[in-house]
Amino acid sequence: MFKKIIDKFSFGNGAGDYSIPLVRLDVMPENVPEDLKYLYEFSVVDNGLDYIGHPDAILFKDNSILQVYPSGHGKGAVRSRISYDGGKTYTGSIENQPSSWDNSRETPTVYRLEFSDGTPDKIILFSGNPDWHDGKGTVGGFNYSLSDDEGKTWTEFELVFSKKDKITVIPTVVMASLTRLKENGKFVDKWMAFFHDHWGGFVNYKTILSFENGKAVWSDPEPYFSDYRKLEKKAKMCEVEVIRSDCGKGDELCLIARSNNKRYNSLISFSNDEGKTWSKPCFVPSALNGERHKADYTPDGRLFITFRSIERSKEKLKTNYEVKSRNWYSEGWIAWVGTYDDLKNNREGQYRIKLAHTYLNNQSSPDITANGDTGYCGNVVLEDGTVVTSTYGCFGEKNSDGTYKTYVVSKRIKLSDVDKLIK
Repeated sequence: MFKKIIDKFSFGNGAGDYSIPLVRLDVMPENVPEDLKYLYEFSVVDNGLDYIGHPDAILFKDNSILQVYPSGHGKGAVRSRISYDGGKTYTGSIENQPSSWDNSRETPTVYRLEFSDGTPDKIILFSGNPDWHDGKGTVGGFNYSLSDDEGKTWTEFELVFSKKDKITVIPTVVMASLTRLKENGKFVDKWMAFFHDHWGGFVNYKTILSFENGKAVWSDPEPYFSDYRKLEKKAKMCEVEVIRSDCGKGDELCLIARSNNKRYNSLISFSNDEGKTWSKPCFVPSALNGERHKADYTPDGRLFITFRSIERSKEKLKTNYEVKSRNWYSEGWIAWVGTYDDLKNNREGQYRIKLAHTYLNNQSSPDITANGDTGYCGNVVLEDGTVVTSTYGCFGEKNSDGTYKTYVVSKRIKLSDVDKLIK
């Protein structure tokens, strides 16, 4: 009886097909103009192991791009690559990388910290200590590493909220999002950081980062969806992305959460008091349904949001599936293009982009159904409006046993050029 209630609830709230256009950049049609052919190409960031996944990215002030990712599925030593030509090639890496990064137990995430008091920007890299994978000897808490010279040098990992501390957390995907805060309408040198636990029933936490005499200070982690705990737990909300209104300058925050049980669409919530309280989460349109959303504004004010596609249209499930018994399938590496106003008003948006095909082992050519082991993108926007988006997946190269290799690739996208394809 309980399962029937859940199915009725989930499929009655946003599940189904999307109606906005899907621009497929995984297969190049005939007669594509020369200046648009680059949209169908990608560059390899790293294919040096049988499995490399889950990248994140930061744009340095010299316009070089740093990609960081683990040496395995959400775990393993942090690896790095740097592009000096806007994401066309990746020829560098971090020199003298901190030795503590070799012991990373999770997916690294990386952010820029800008200060209002004249302090030089810092780059911060996170890695959590979950109690999954081998399940042995985890110390809990999360590690962070800082650079104040645009990634040339980094501090060794510093551990906080471990099992040795007064307050302990066992986090997953730290920090899924990091948002600079305002006070009295002006940005201050404080950042709200988001993560969730796993075995505790998918409780979502926030902690506030600030600095005293140059040293990082963290507020006690606290749940922020306690008022909606029933929905948070049922949907297994996690891996949130937080977007500030008005191209990142506004006074409202929008949060998009993954629904890990896949019986619900992704959820969306809003805050007008800098994350102190949040509106009741509601389901996003199916055009935006997926996992591990990463959002960036483009110069024309639109949002470019990447995610791992999760499709639950009952009609499409009759013919599109990876495993027939599942109630979902994936279209792979997807980007949604729309506006903040679309998010606010629960509209589908302008269009979706299938950025490249991620192969299932039984596929020899691109199809609409794709390998869902992708997403977790590292995205940056260059000065000319070019989005450089990177992810991991099976892009066609095979291992010695004939299975597809999983590695990291990067694409360059100008929305004005995608608009031409739409027309």
